[in-house]
Amino acid sequence: MPSLKDVQMKIQGVKKTAQITKAMNMVASAKLRGAQEKMEAFRPYTSKFNEAMSNLSGGANTTNFPLMENREVKTVELVVITSDRGLCGSFNSNIIRKVEKLMAKYEGEGKTVSIVCVGKKGYQILRKTGKVRKQFTDIMSSFQMFNAREIATDVSQNFLDGHSDTVEVVYGEFQSVAVQKPAVTHFLPVQPIESEEAEQKKISGEYIYEPSTEEIMDVLQPLYLNVMIYAAMLEVGASEHAARMTAMDNATNACKDIVDNLTIVYNKARQAAITAELMDIVGGAEALK
Repeated sequence: MPSLKDVQMKIQGVKKTAQITKAMNMVASAKLRGAQEKMEAFRPYTSKFNEAMSNLSGGANTTNFPLMENREVKTVELVVITSDRGLCGSFNSNIIRKVEKLMAKYEGEGKTVSIVCVGKKGYQILRKTGKVRKQFTDIMSSFQMFNAREIATDVSQNFLDGHSDTVEVVYGEFQSVAVQKPAVTHFLPVQPIESEEAEQKKISGEYIYEPSTEEIMDVLQPLYLNVMIYAAMLEVGASEHAARMTAMDNATNACKDIVDNLTIVYNKARQAAITAELMDIVGGAEALK
């Protein structure tokens, strides 16, 4: 049985750990509110942007736009968005597992896979595959639209240069504070967006644009790609804080359970020490008789 001092030191150490995890839970909770508000405020903009692109691209001649060029898919590029920091449970691991499944699927079809990592955690693991073409690290804690523009420009240029035939974005989608799931979104080539709801609501006839549809699409396509990357980064930002808040809450509860168990061990050791001392006293008294 461990000594009383050893058990006391373990209890103190676990209590200090619980204080740290509780503080981290509160910090993550505060950051989550801001990240969630930012994400939810951007979602209507993304939705309206998709609606505008749906209307424009539906009747557009795709041959006029290089970013809409459909080719035989030989090379697939995956834009993987994870967090820069850990201690958020299995959030980043789930995204990486999703990427590994996609890689196995495409390579099984005889396609070449390249990866663009956004976020340090994804890069630290995926660099071992030797397939990382470029990485953008240390930006997820305070990213802005210009970061999304830089990523979208690099990926688009790689597509235009013929080094990739299709691009997908893999990220953690925020569904609720308790649920964040890996999601995959098609990125390039830009596809005409049509939905059943849009078809049902579609009014007969065509819109006439001034300037022409082609001129508007030339401007909107790069913006559309920026918006897609930025929206995915916002989802990951909110998901990271939610996952960390849950993980730290679970860690705090686990510390409490450990303290309870160690307290029982301490009480047993203390009782055993008292019993031993009483036996020594009784034995000494009997020896003096």
